[in-house]
Amino acid sequence: MKIVITDYINMEFVEEKKLFQSVGAQLEVTQCRTEEEVIEVSQGAIGLINSEIPITRKIIESLPDLKVIAKYSIGVDNIDVVAATENNVFVANVPDYCQEEVANHALALIMTLTQKIVALDHSVKQGKWSFSEGAPLHRISTQTVGLISYGKIARNLASKLKAIGFQVIAYDPYYQKSNQDASIELVSLEELMRRSDVVSLHAPLIKETYHMINKDVLSLAKPNAIVINTGRGPVIKESDLIDALDTGKIAGAGLDVLEHEPIDVNHALLAMDNVIITPHAAFYSEESFQELKRKTALNIMDVLKGKKPRYSVNNF
Repeated sequence: MKIVITDYINMEFVEEKKLFQSVGAQLEVTQCRTEEEVIEVSQGAIGLINSEIPITRKIIESLPDLKVIAKYSIGVDNIDVVAATENNVFVANVPDYCQEEVANHALALIMTLTQKIVALDHSVKQGKWSFSEGAPLHRISTQTVGLISYGKIARNLASKLKAIGFQVIAYDPYYQKSNQDASIELVSLEELMRRSDVVSLHAPLIKETYHMINKDVLSLAKPNAIVINTGRGPVIKESDLIDALDTGKIAGAGLDVLEHEPIDVNHALLAMDNVIITPHAAFYSEESFQELKRKTALNIMDVLKGKKPRYSVNNF
């Protein structure tokens, strides 16, 4: 039984190897960069473990022994789930491994930007000593955070925001249809943009959310609004965000994810003092990293034992 890791970022695989060896499976660790490389190294593989390289229809249909693709992530937008389903290949992710970490990272970005921490730090280092360098600053209890998508991470964040004193609203048509929650005010996207001092994005990347934050949506925002994205980069149309920041239509942004990663060293966002960028790091703690690796391997183990993956994306 052959399992192939197609690509990875800063990982060791001791735990995965032990798990697979316990059932007689062989783990091959590769660092593929092209579709052809994945096809070549994965011949005979029952399972693929994937990070960032796209797993396309061509790859799936070129691997007749393939039974499962397990993603080192929550999002599976780089896997052709439709093609996998049509070929009776399970796709599995780890939807619950970094809820606390991402919520805390979003909170850190929100607090840093709303409290003007970076601007005040820079002013002190430039020889200034005045609270007015951060003006205007507003009391937290007067500010509203709008959450776009109200899944587990957003709900974790909402509880923290409310404890601090923020008012919280959310937009999520899917949540609204199935899981009414009296503790949150659900509003339309348009109302959320008009009311929010902070807009925090937690939406998955699907057809309906691609570039959902664009020029038209940003035009509804308050001029003092801050946009936070710890979800998926392409949910924001980056050129429109840059224009909104340049022209003062919004006040700032905190971004852990971008349309194209890693960011180009000459990217316009890097020159903006009102933007904080972190390198797609919100998921990370030592504990969440180990949980991700273990649960990804267990998705494969389930299939090797003749069962469905515990975190199957495409149940059939």
